[in-house]
Amino acid sequence: MSAGVVVAIVAAVLVGTVLQRVAGMGVGLVVAPVLAIALGPVVGVFVTNATTIVSGVLIMLSVIARVQWRQYLLFVPGVIVGAVPAALLVGMMDGAWLSILIGSVVLAALALTLATPRLPHVRTPALSLATGLVGGFLNTASGVAAPAMAIHARLTRWDQSGFAATLQPTFATMGIVSVGAKLATGTTTLAQLPPPWIFPVIVATVLCGVGLGAWLARRVPPRVARAAAFTIAGAGAVSAIVRGIAQL
Repeated sequence: MSAGVVVAIVAAVLVGTVLQRVAGMGVGLVVAPVLAIALGPVVGVFVTNATTIVSGVLIMLSVIARVQWRQYLLFVPGVIVGAVPAALLVGMMDGAWLSILIGSVVLAALALTLATPRLPHVRTPALSLATGLVGGFLNTASGVAAPAMAIHARLTRWDQSGFAATLQPTFATMGIVSVGAKLATGTTTLAQLPPPWIFPVIVATVLCGVGLGAWLARRVPPRVARAAAFTIAGAGAVSAIVRGIAQL
């Protein structure tokens, strides 16, 4: 693994973790497109899924008092159901097309999140189950589930504090389910993964990002952090699409 790839991974994880600590989302949006370019789409999304486990758990510990566990439990069954077909899809797709898929999912999700007009007020267990299913599918296929959760928050008029806190165990669970589904279906094998030393580096980077994000959370409005996450994600998504097209 070259020094440039390591720097790209560390930078993406640090920025993504900081944004997630401030705004509740950011790791998948920022890390998935960058790692898809640096490590290839299959391994890049797998490492992104693993990173969301670490970031979700560590950030959750700092906001655990605000986590709405009942809402979290409503997401979990859908997450599990959505992950398996996504893992099988990833296993069947060519790497170039998977890069294009990842970039396209990120761009479409960002566009939908930003351009959708005011949505009706809906609050039912069925909506939470459907959101978990879509989020689990997207997280496993592309490493990006945040926009699905953001749309759910808009439909339910979820307050930002509870939303941002509850996303952390939700993202961690999505990461665990995605990693498990890919290993169980053979979509990703241990032999494909980067050298083992990169994972302690990622954990250390997440810890730094959580600390820096906690400091910035008192100074930067969540909407500013969210806008930054969307901008970086959009640039990464375009790069992933261009890379995929060039490989066709």
